[in-house]
Amino acid sequence: MKTLLKTALIIFSIQTLTISCQGDDDSNSQQDAPLQQNIEIVQNGNWRITYYFDTDQEETNHFTGYIFTFNSNNSLVAVKGDNSVTGTWSITNGSSSDDDGGSSNDTDFNIFFSSPADFEELSDDWDIISISNSKIELTDVSGGNGGTDFLTFEKI
Repeated sequence: MKTLLKTALIIFSIQTLTISCQGDDDSNSQQDAPLQQNIEIVQNGNWRITYYFDTDQEETNHFTGYIFTFNSNNSLVAVKGDNSVTGTWSITNGSSSDDDGGSSNDTDFNIFFSSPADFEELSDDWDIISISNSKIELTDVSGGNGGTDFLTFEKI
């Protein structure tokens, strides 16, 4: 009788473990779907900055005339006439990041430019307010001074 009970318990444990592991895989693919969809939206077409608010003042005019292209190799190019500025970008699950004050389920829109100074201001791990086929709205709360920045791209 004890052998039969042990066998049943082992079979039950294996089935429970198998079902549990299958559930984890499904939830990861569900989380990856919106992430991939956002990446595809951003890569589709050219964008311009229509609003940039840095802590206490609007600085949109620093980027007037620049056309931004988010390439599939994670390069980011801003072009205005003969002037070209390059950087990198990515959209990542920010659950392991500590930039968000403890939120465990956010998505980060990461932008990095090493120069010039105006573009360095865009370098951050932005929180996504919204992404649509025509507009990307981002925000960031500065860890240093606690100011809030806003950045909006609109498709051309």
